[in-house]
This record gives sequence, C-alpha cells and structure tokens, in this order.
Amino acid sequence: MSWKVSVEATAFNTGQFPPENEPRILEIAMAGRSNVGKSTLVNAILGSKLAYVGATPGKTRSINFYRVETGTVSFRLVDLPGYGYARSSKTDKKVWSQLTSSYVEKRASLVLVCHLADFRHGLLNNDRLLQEWLSQQSKPLMVLFTKADKIAKSKRRATLQQYVKDGLISTDVPIITSGEDRSGIDEARAFMVRYLQGLAV
Repeated sequence: MSWKVSVEATAFNTGQFPPENEPRILEIAMAGRSNVGKSTLVNAILGSKLAYVGATPGKTRSINFYRVETGTVSFRLVDLPGYGYARSSKTDKKVWSQLTSSYVEKRASLVLVCHLADFRHGLLNNDRLLQEWLSQQSKPLMVLFTKADKIAKSKRRATLQQYVKDGLISTDVPIITSGEDRSGIDEARAFMVRYLQGLAV
C-alpha cells in the first residue's frame, strides 16, 4: 500500500521541532554515518523523493520531520544529520551533535531509532559508539543495513550472520536494504508499521 507522506518540519534548532501536543504522534528516527545512503533509503521507504540526496556526504544539516499516513498508523519519520564525516567543520559538528543529542535525549515522541550501517563494512567504531549512546538513553534500536546492492545476493545471508555474530544491538533481526534495487524496502516498511501497532496494544 502506498503511503501518504509530506514534509512537516525542517529544524535547525530545537525551537523548530513539531510540538508534542496530544494526540501525540509517535516518531521513528533514521540515524547513520555520512555517506551511508541515508537520504536514498529514506526516500525509498517514504516512496517519495522528499529527502535531499547529494553527491557530497554530510549535506543533511537539519533534522527533517516527515509525516506519514500508512492507512493503518500515522507517524513521523525523522531524518537525523549524518555523523562521522571528517570534512565537516568542528563548529558544524558541535551544532549537529547538540541538535541531535537534544532531540534523542528529550523527545518523548521518539519510540525507535533505525540505525543505518553500510552492509559492505558492518558496524564501524563510530557506529558502535552510537549504539552504546542510544542504549544509555534507553532508546530502542533497529539496525538497517544499506547498500545491499553492492554485495552479491548469494553472500548476503552469510554476511549478515557474521555481523550478528560479531555483536550488535538491534530489537529484531537486522534488515538488509538497498535504496537502489529496493531490496528490503517493503520489509522495512512492514516492520515499522508492525512496531508502531505493537506499541498501541
């Protein structure tokens, strides 16, 4: 089923976040390293090219809130700035970090963080730091591997099993996705809806 989506807010500071008034709209955030293919995946999941996809990593400097109506649940998909890109200035990094930290730590509507990691590399050091920090914040975490199209289909299952064996934090079995060939997109969408429905029980 196609989702009805729209841009609800583009926030460069906390005052621009959508209000958390009743009835509260639950939020699922997308977090990942710069150049992990986050904007491409966000667009694929939304089914609309609302997220900016640039040739240069680290282009997303704001927190972008997308309102989603699936037909069964309503929620916000929240696109967080990428992290770990060396060419961003220290000032930018500090601002992005403060903005993201404030959102994650204080946002009551945030019920799940989808952690995007490049399937070719698995979890790198800053990915593990993110997982540790989110765990400290008691935020549920779901791993979505990106760029699956870069790995032969015959090798994907074994690669996933190795990453799981190496250790990662995920509320369910990580989903292997690609915004290019749409691998795992329907699975990711179904998981989000199922997760939100489970919270409503």
